[in-house]
Amino acid sequence: MKYTLLTLILLLNTSLCFAENADSTEHDNDHQVVSAEALGLSSPRDTFATFLHSMNDIKRGQPEKINKAISTLDLSAINPLVRDEKGRDLAWMLLEAIDKTRIVKLENIPDNKSGAPYVFAQYKNDTISIVKSYNDRWLFSQETLSSLPNIIDQLASKKTLKVEDQNAQFIPWHIQFRRQLPDTLKTRSFLLENWKWLGVLLSIALGVIADKVAAFSLQLMVLNFRRKTKTPAFKEAPEDMLRPLAMLAMAAIWWAGLNLLALPEQAMVILLVAVKVLAGIAGVWGAYRLVDFVTLYLHYQASKTDNKVDDVLVPLIRKTLKVFVTVIGITFIASNLNLNVSSLLASLGLGGLAFALAAKDVVQNLFGSITVILDQTFHNGDWIVVNDIEGSVEEVGLRSTKIRTFYDSLITLPNAIFINAKVDNMGQRRYRRLSCNVALTYDTPPDKIEAFCEGVREIIRLHPYMRKDYFHVYLNSLGASSLDVLVYVFWETPDWSTELRERQRFLLDILRLAKAQHVDIAFPTQTLHLLTPNDVADNSKESTTVPSDSSINTLSEQFKRSAKDIVSQSIDPDNKPPPVKF
Repeated sequence: MKYTLLTLILLLNTSLCFAENADSTEHDNDHQVVSAEALGLSSPRDTFATFLHSMNDIKRGQPEKINKAISTLDLSAINPLVRDEKGRDLAWMLLEAIDKTRIVKLENIPDNKSGAPYVFAQYKNDTISIVKSYNDRWLFSQETLSSLPNIIDQLASKKTLKVEDQNAQFIPWHIQFRRQLPDTLKTRSFLLENWKWLGVLLSIALGVIADKVAAFSLQLMVLNFRRKTKTPAFKEAPEDMLRPLAMLAMAAIWWAGLNLLALPEQAMVILLVAVKVLAGIAGVWGAYRLVDFVTLYLHYQASKTDNKVDDVLVPLIRKTLKVFVTVIGITFIASNLNLNVSSLLASLGLGGLAFALAAKDVVQNLFGSITVILDQTFHNGDWIVVNDIEGSVEEVGLRSTKIRTFYDSLITLPNAIFINAKVDNMGQRRYRRLSCNVALTYDTPPDKIEAFCEGVREIIRLHPYMRKDYFHVYLNSLGASSLDVLVYVFWETPDWSTELRERQRFLLDILRLAKAQHVDIAFPTQTLHLLTPNDVADNSKESTTVPSDSSINTLSEQFKRSAKDIVSQSIDPDNKPPPVKF
């Protein structure tokens, strides 16, 4: 979220640097292909006629003609961000000033294509004039438009010479309302007239009240929805899920109030831009909440399936939709601020190489996430070991994967490493192995050792989680201080916790078996023999006696007969035992 807001702020700041130049260029290019004659702006008479006819058409129920009337005004000095709004107000103010000055007779207005500016009326310090502008167009001058508020004040006591009561409804609200106000409210105390200050305060207050009331009402709606819904996933929806709609209602009231007040250009630029940005942010926030709401349902559906791929896809879908919403939101805000997005992108072309180099890692991480999904390398909740990092997968994103270690820290790995890295997925094990030695004392009889091994095998057969088709329990080595019995078994458990529980159960049963059958478990011991001088002398005398060949042969034969007797008791020497089968 913080990266999204940072990107939005940087884009808007950069855009403001190019907005005015780009808009002027676009304005010129739009009109180069249309002649002044076609637009009705080829002479002062044509311009006056175009303006009056357009305003009369608006009164007759054609509000779209306002754009035609605005085209007769030289608005190049007005900030592009509020040009449309100010153009409408200035058109109506100009019409009121003309109607209070004198009846217009078009035949008395010059029809020359060139020459000096045409002055319609002269006031104390101001005039209404039409001058020749760019592309041979005759437009109401910038000086005329800037002096309209003063002219309206000078004509405040006069009545409209052309009275059409049935058309009064088409006159802007602020002009009609201002006519009804006392002079004290029309006075300009500080920057704005008093009634406009009251209107700004009232608009702000109404917007804040609407925001609070709408937020409370929407919260009640969400709580009621959570109580009545039959889908378990929707019961987890946040209470303030519809909060952005309340913010949009506040922005709408502010927008309407500021437009009705016909504020000066500087105030309009600051306030309306703030409202537009607020509405854009509220829209993006609302879209984020909608994505979260849809994600709740997708998580619920994914939890009902055995396939774990959808558990990884749901977070990716959520992040992808939010990136898409962010891009749309930035475009929407730029459009509402009258920014030329194409020119902006072109102006950023010098940074294209740097952007491409920076995007290299982004692309690698994206392909890494695709690799994880397609190869099903791991899923959420799997215990994995990658490089020197070990832990359980908490979340797989577009750029990185979060791993929760067993000491509860959170490690974020870029997905690019999974393209070539060796990943040991412990969570994909079908069985969990135990390989250990049970040490028995050397005084344990061989028959007891064999019986003990068979008893351990029976424990394996009886334990429910143990693998029955593959295990080994044998006397494996003669250790330095013990007889080591190898125990090699597997558990089919779903997680590590169950494995630990079953491993403890199995090892305790082995100890209980050994105790019940009086088999002693060995521990490392050492025996120290101390020799006296007499013992050394006796050993030296014995070592001087050289045994004869006959005695060695006799002793060997004795050991062979003993070995044959022992083996014959355990197996049939003539029949080879088959391999172990389970």
